[in-house]
Amino acid sequence: MFVSVVKRREQAEIHPDVLGARVLITGLSHRNGVDVARAFAEHKARLVIQSADTAPEFTALVPLLADDAQDMQLYNDAIDSGDAAVRLAQTAAKVLGGLDVVINLVSVTREDLANRRSLEEIEDLASEKLLAPTLITRVVGNRMRVTWSEGLILNVVHMPAPETAEEAAVAGILRAALTAITQDEAKKLADDAIRVNAVGPRALVRTATDGACLAGDPEIASLALYLASKYGRKLTGQIFDAEAVIA
Repeated sequence: MFVSVVKRREQAEIHPDVLGARVLITGLSHRNGVDVARAFAEHKARLVIQSADTAPEFTALVPLLADDAQDMQLYNDAIDSGDAAVRLAQTAAKVLGGLDVVINLVSVTREDLANRRSLEEIEDLASEKLLAPTLITRVVGNRMRVTWSEGLILNVVHMPAPETAEEAAVAGILRAALTAITQDEAKKLADDAIRVNAVGPRALVRTATDGACLAGDPEIASLALYLASKYGRKLTGQIFDAEAVIA
C-alpha cells in the first residue's frame, strides 16, 4: 500500500501559490491522510504534523515527508483533550510564525462504531470525534484573523461505508454535526478571507443533483490542494462527500 501511494503522488498537479505554505496536519496515520501529507510536502510546505501512529509503515513515511518538505516537525502526543487540541494549535502557529493551511484528519473506525445503538451513544461519539477539530478551527481562525492572514481550514472525517442501520445513523449524525460546525465557523470568518470547509460521510439520501463522492485519499489530497490554492479562495462553508475512504 505504501509504495503505491508514493507512485500516485508523483503525478500530482503543482499549485505554485501553495509552494512554501505553513501547514498543520493533525490525525495523520499510515492509513489516513498519507496522500494529503505528501501533496503538501511535495509543495515544499513547512509542516507541523501531529500523529499518535506508531506502526512501522508510519515510521517509514516520516523521513520521506521530511525529505520533500521545506522543513517538518512531528508531534507524537495524542490529542486526548480539549486543552491538548488548543495547545497544539497554539504551538504550531508559534513554531511556523503563523498558519496558512490546517487540515484536521478524524478517523472513525469499525471499533468506534461497535455497540453504538442509542441516540445518546451516537451523539457522544460525534462529540468526541469533533471536539479537537472544532477547537483547533476556532483557535487557528482567531489567530489568522488577528494577524490579518488569509487561510484554509479543512476538517476531514474518515469513516468506512455503513453496513448496518446503526452505522448509517452514526454517519448521518456525524455529517449533520460537521455541517453545522463548518457553516457556523465559515460564517464567522468569511469577512476575513479565512475559509472553513469539510469532507465528511456522504449523505444518506442521494439525489440526481448530488455531485460525485470522493473515493479515497488521493482525491481528498487533490481537493485540499485546490482549496488551498487561488482557485479555492471563494469556497467556504462547503461540505464535500466521501465514502469508504478508510484504507
